[in-house]
This record gives sequence, structure tokens and C-alpha cells, in this order.
Amino acid sequence: MASRLRLLLGKRMPNPGPEVGELKGEEGEARKPVPRPELTDLGGGSEVVHIPRFMDRETAWEMFEQLDKRIPWTRPTIRVFGRSAVQPRDTCYVADEGLTVLKYSGYQPHAHSWDGFPVLKDILKAVHEALPGSYFNSVVLNRYKAGSDYVSWHADDEPLYGPTPEIASVTFGCERDFLLRKKPTKSAASVSGEEAARKRLKISAPQQHSFLLKHGSLLVMRGHTQRDWQHAVPKRAKATSQRINLTFRRVLS
Repeated sequence: MASRLRLLLGKRMPNPGPEVGELKGEEGEARKPVPRPELTDLGGGSEVVHIPRFMDRETAWEMFEQLDKRIPWTRPTIRVFGRSAVQPRDTCYVADEGLTVLKYSGYQPHAHSWDGFPVLKDILKAVHEALPGSYFNSVVLNRYKAGSDYVSWHADDEPLYGPTPEIASVTFGCERDFLLRKKPTKSAASVSGEEAARKRLKISAPQQHSFLLKHGSLLVMRGHTQRDWQHAVPKRAKATSQRINLTFRRVLS
């Protein structure tokens, strides 16, 4: 599988040049076009790399079936704005032994071993080959059973990932919208008198980007994306089948 997923990506993507259609091999035979990464510079040292065809459809469906059946999925209770709620998607966590414990929204997932899931080791190898110089030692898996499952606005800015984490997201199954928005910034409003004494603030309208994450795609967030941006997978009535998403991360020692 890994040979079909190998892409030459650097930390900064070079100019891809003219569009490439069908390529010719040494003997003149037709070869499939090389998947092209799409780079979005968010500014301020933040960027997103999107590879819509990271994995061929057949291989991706094989991975989907294995993940759906073999992963010990759970739907935990979390704390949101001081209230308990069932997380609106299934989840699982796999990581190297001895890493800092992951906690979010009052929930501490059990860290499963890679050894129990050869399919995850295969996908991790392919991601590493696609992203030279990158290194991941953990993965958060999410399964969205239908369009009513979602993840709300958040940033993966936990201290265990460091100040500039790289997060590689692989999608299987139903395509879903992935949204990015600039974190709202507060600035002092130009007011006077009694209003100034109360130090009223105004919230600037955030910038937004949208990506359609299809079956077999890879999206990478780099630089200060987690510091300066939030992301979400909103509800979608048109999404009537399952989506499985793997987000590979590096937990710092």
C-alpha cells in the first residue's frame, strides 16, 4: 500500500508547474497522474496542505472496512461548558507507550497499543513516507455514523503537542466539510465616558476557509494553525453514510 501513497512533500511546497495529465513511463506505457498537493497559506506562519487523492479508492475502502470492524470504538461522556454530554461521534486513541496522557473536555481516553492494529501501522507508514521530515507517535480516530455526528469549533492546542504541532488527517468513507476560522481577536472599542470605564470590547469577524475532505484524502495542518485558528466538522443532513477520520499527532516527550 505504501508505494501507492508515496508523495514528495517538503515543509514548503514548490511551484507544481503545469498541470499533468496522463504520464508516460520509460517504455512509453501510460501511468496514473501523480497526485498534486494543494497548499493554502493562512498567513502568520500557518498553512494547510490538502491532497485529495492521497490513497486510491480501492485501498481506501479496504482500510475503511478494517477500521470500522476492528477498532474498539467508544462514545464517551464529556464536559462541555460545565455540562455533561455524550460526544457526538465515536472515538479511539492509539499511541506509543509512555507518552504524556491525553485529556480533553474532562475525558481521558485509554491509549491503545499500535501492535493491536496492523492497519494503523500501515497507514502511519504511508503518512510518514508522504511527509518527509514529519514524525507522529499517536492518532485520534473518530467515526461519524451520519450527518448528525460532528465536531464543534476547537483547536488542538494542548501543551503536550508543543507550540507548533503538525496534524495529519486522513479521511475514509463519506465526504464531509472541514472548516477553518481565525480565532476571534479582541480589541478595545473606541468609546468614551462611562462606556470607556467599563472597557467594552468588540469581536472582529473571523476569516474562514472550507475544504471538502473526500474518501482517501489527506489534509495537514502546520505551523501556528492550532494557535491562531479553530477547525470544525459541522452537521450535514446530506451526509447519510459513515466517515472515519484519523488525525496523526506527535506528543512531545
